[in-house]
Formats: sequence, C-alpha cells, structure tokens
Amino acid sequence: MFKDNRVTKLLGIEYPIIQGGMAWVADADLAAAVSNGGGLGIIAAANVPPDLLEQQILRARSLTPHPFGLNIMLLSPTADDAIELAALHRVPVVTTGAGAPGRVIERLKPLGTIVVPVIASVAHARRVEKQGADAVVAEGTESGGHVGDSTTMTLVPQVVDAIGLPVIAAGGVADGRGIVAAFALGAEGVQVGTRFVCCTECNAHPRYKEEIIGAGDRSTVTTGKRTGHPVRCLKNKLTHEFDKLEERLAEIQEFEELGAGRLRKAVVEGDVEWGSVMAGQIAGLVRDVRPAAEIIKGMFAEAEKVIGKIASNRDCRR
Repeated sequence: MFKDNRVTKLLGIEYPIIQGGMAWVADADLAAAVSNGGGLGIIAAANVPPDLLEQQILRARSLTPHPFGLNIMLLSPTADDAIELAALHRVPVVTTGAGAPGRVIERLKPLGTIVVPVIASVAHARRVEKQGADAVVAEGTESGGHVGDSTTMTLVPQVVDAIGLPVIAAGGVADGRGIVAAFALGAEGVQVGTRFVCCTECNAHPRYKEEIIGAGDRSTVTTGKRTGHPVRCLKNKLTHEFDKLEERLAEIQEFEELGAGRLRKAVVEGDVEWGSVMAGQIAGLVRDVRPAAEIIKGMFAEAEKVIGKIASNRDCRR
C-alpha cells in the first residue's frame, strides 16, 4: 500500500520516504545511500560555500543513478548561490526551509525541478500551494533542529484537509509504526532525519551517533525560544547555558553568540557537551547504526506488519 502513491510517483522513488536536510549531516554520501535504498536522499545546502556545495552535488550524482534533492535554507546568505547551482545541475528535487519559497519556485520549476517546501502551519501550507509548490513537508515540533509549535499529530491532518498537494509528515517517525501513524493522519510520505543520522553511510562524528543511541524519551529540549528560532537538541552543557539565558531574559544577541558554530562542533568535531546535538524526540527509539537501505526496508516491512495486525484485530472483533 505504500509504494504506489502521489509521493513516489512525483519524486520517482520506490518508497515514500525522504531524508531530512540536516545541516553538516546531510552530505552527498548520506543522500546517495538513501536514494540507493529506495528513498529520496537530500543534501543540505545550509551555509555551505558554493564551490563545496557544487562538489557535493557532483559527488551525489556519481554515487547514485536515482533522484536526489537539495535542501535550501532560504535565510542563508548562500541561498541564492544554492538556487543557481540547483538550476545549473538540474537537481531533481529541492526542499526549502526558513523562508518563503517563491523565488525558488519561480527559478527552478520551469526547469523541471520539483519544489517541496517544509512548513509548520496551515497558513504556510496554503501560501506555498498558491505559489506553485509540488508537495509539502508538514514538520511537527517533535523534529530535531529548528522547529515550530504544532505537533505532527495535530499539524498533518489539518494541512491535509487544507490543501490538495501531497503531504509528507515529519517529526516523530523512526520506525514502521510511525509510518503507519503518518499515513493514518492523511500523509502520503514521511521525512526522517534522526534515524538516518545513525546509519552506516552518515559521516557525522561517532560520538554524535552514540549520543542519539543512548538517548531516552525525555533527552531532548528546545532551546532559543525567545529568539523566534527554537532548536530541538539533546540536553547537555550547552543547553544548560541556553536555559540560563532564558531565565534571565537575555538579549537575542547573547543567544546568537552562544549558538554560533555549535552544530559543527557536535557533528564534525564530536563535542557532545558544548556542541548542538540536534535530534528529534524520537531519538529514544534509535538503538543501532545500520545501512540506510536496511533502515528503509526494515521500516516499511514493519509498517506492513502493523497494518496486518490492525486488520487482524479488526477481523477478530467482528
């Protein structure tokens, strides 16, 4: 039931699953592994310099014959460069975040690029549909990294009811049960981030992965709420310092100074005490490191079993 729907047809993939565009994590190696596994791998443009981002796009193309995507953070100073690289190299899919995707849609859709904005509200979903988006990722606050206020459980069905585009659910999905839940809410695909951090092909520092594997159900916290750009990550010494800033109603600049460069420290350098270990609330379900293809196939095999169990229980009650 999962392999033949609007999302798989639109993106040209086997399974309706896309990998989150996680800054410093989502590189060409991870994107290609996810695409080769039947999903849609995503390279994170973030603030990557144009020459390095172009290398990543070319590397992904050399590693997979399948579609892959580029996530463009629209508030980034390098966003326009990323858009032009997507145009130059005819990147099949672009997801967008942190801003209005109008200029991405206007520049890339005429070239055949599929544009999928990440949204956190019904109003945003309606707006990007009018602008010409092909689908949306409805991201709940359970997600790792920059988050909104609404939970996946409440956001997804309201977005599904509000627009006619395919909706991809993000936030709180790490296994087959999460996939089934997302589809029950009306989604036609899922976006997964935290689970893919802990895959063999992900180049994140081993200590970053170990922190996720060792996480429990209450291991994450949302920092920087006063800045208007809250971030969900695993609790550590850095988040404790953010809490202190919140308590004394610090100026926004202090939050920005404390957070600068912290994600790189965690992902690249393995500093899990003073780095920003971004992860979703679903981290408590992640218990091992496996190849991306194995993760994808395992999640959908489990989803089919869950559907079968639900059907069996329903039949037993008749």
